[in-house]
Amino acid sequence: MSDLARQQSEFQRGILTGDASVLAEILDSPREKRDVLFGVYRHAYGSRLVEAIRNDHELLHAYLGDEMFDEMGYAYVAVNPSQQPNLRWFSHALPAFLKQAAPYSKYPILSDLAALEKALNDAFDAQDAPVLAVADLAGFPPEIWHDLKFKIHPSAIRLDLATNGSAVWRALKNDETPPDAVNLEEPCHLLIWRQDVVPLFRELSAEEAMMWDEAAGGIPFGVLCSMLATYDDPEGAAARGAGYLHSWVTAGLLTGVSCDE
Repeated sequence: MSDLARQQSEFQRGILTGDASVLAEILDSPREKRDVLFGVYRHAYGSRLVEAIRNDHELLHAYLGDEMFDEMGYAYVAVNPSQQPNLRWFSHALPAFLKQAAPYSKYPILSDLAALEKALNDAFDAQDAPVLAVADLAGFPPEIWHDLKFKIHPSAIRLDLATNGSAVWRALKNDETPPDAVNLEEPCHLLIWRQDVVPLFRELSAEEAMMWDEAAGGIPFGVLCSMLATYDDPEGAAARGAGYLHSWVTAGLLTGVSCDE
């Protein structure tokens, strides 16, 4: 490695870590001291990363406001240095950071909002896949429905929130005053996916969330209906299961179906 390449590498490391030891090998410019210029580079680097977080989490930004969001963003940058050239993935650990790092961990609504925005972004960026149609299911005779298994669309994401984050998100999206943050006694079950080119989400009952999670794990329809019987009227379990399945198909949440007899 040439001396210039080494200095460039050390300078980059200094920008990322704050270690200014490389300045001992660098001269002041005619107009400004080297430590001042180094600080400008460091600030510009952090500002660009905070801007990337803001772009990925516009509603969290709206909820916190400029000053608090930037403070949070710089705290995140300090403990999560960028590891990839594509800034799209830089904020992927933000929900976990907000859940664990003080003082943000005191406010679960923050991690929930970040998690919801991340899921919507991920759904938008997910790969394309064929969408299962109701007519595709109609081709299976009733006697083998018990053995049907379903393939989930790549954009579909299940998320549980501990707060009323979905209500806060909707209010912010509509430019309305959000409700006060509330910690829920039972988690809010969400299903996030992309329909055409639009990321969407909706809330699920505990029963439907269970069926979705099990279906995503490859459990066949007959077993799913047996599991639904433990939630409510056993005699209506198959009808409820068919209703959930129909809503998934019409929303474009499934890409295929198979029968393992």
